[in-house]
Amino acid sequence: MELQGQVAIVTGGGRGIGRATALELARLGADVVVAELDQDGAKRTAGEVAALGRRALAVPTDVTSRADLRAMVDRARAELGRIDILVNNAGIYRAAASLDVTEEHWDAVLDINAKAVFFASQAVLPAMIAQKNGAIVNLASMAGKIGSKTNLPYNVSKAAVISMTKSLALAHAGDGIRVNCVCPGFVETDMWDVVAREQGKLMGLTAEEFTRQRASQVPLGRMERPEDVANVIAFLASPRAGYMTGQAVSVDGGLVMH
Repeated sequence: MELQGQVAIVTGGGRGIGRATALELARLGADVVVAELDQDGAKRTAGEVAALGRRALAVPTDVTSRADLRAMVDRARAELGRIDILVNNAGIYRAAASLDVTEEHWDAVLDINAKAVFFASQAVLPAMIAQKNGAIVNLASMAGKIGSKTNLPYNVSKAAVISMTKSLALAHAGDGIRVNCVCPGFVETDMWDVVAREQGKLMGLTAEEFTRQRASQVPLGRMERPEDVANVIAFLASPRAGYMTGQAVSVDGGLVMH
């Protein structure tokens, strides 16, 4: 129970990687704030956290709203007493060929996947600075380390998260705060269903054919599970990673080996 007595906020914690992360942090002893736009999913995850014997809050949160982020922090502190861990997990995916990317597409992806990561971090930093301790783990992606013909805004947003992670880590190491990110690969979640459908359409493949094609490219020979990512996030949030900061850790079955 190495996170006993700690409080974690997980954005987008109602499903997929966020849900798996909330449950893994709870298993390690943390109380969890599930910050999520989808309140049905948030309440479901919070109930599962409570079933593990931990305190849980489901907080309605639009991560693109500064007011919602402030309210998320205020509720966590008021009801659970502190904030030790922030997992910036909320994100969206949209595919398009470069010439078909609209300004609305660009703004939607960058606002949620990158801008919101910074402002959520900014919202929790005063509490972490005051206690001279904290861990922030951001969800980047293997997409942030490579190029793409049909994912340009998404890849840019995840590269921004990697860069942001390094800058925040450097800025706040002296405050006792560690900032790292994980870079998953092909994860079987609701978001993957969107990826497979949209990318498959652009490539003239069914979603199932696209998924089989991608799975065949993974050196470890299978698609990724949310728990594969959650385990590494929990490690980075824990004292076991106490000498790690500013890192972009690939958790992708060997797809990107650098």
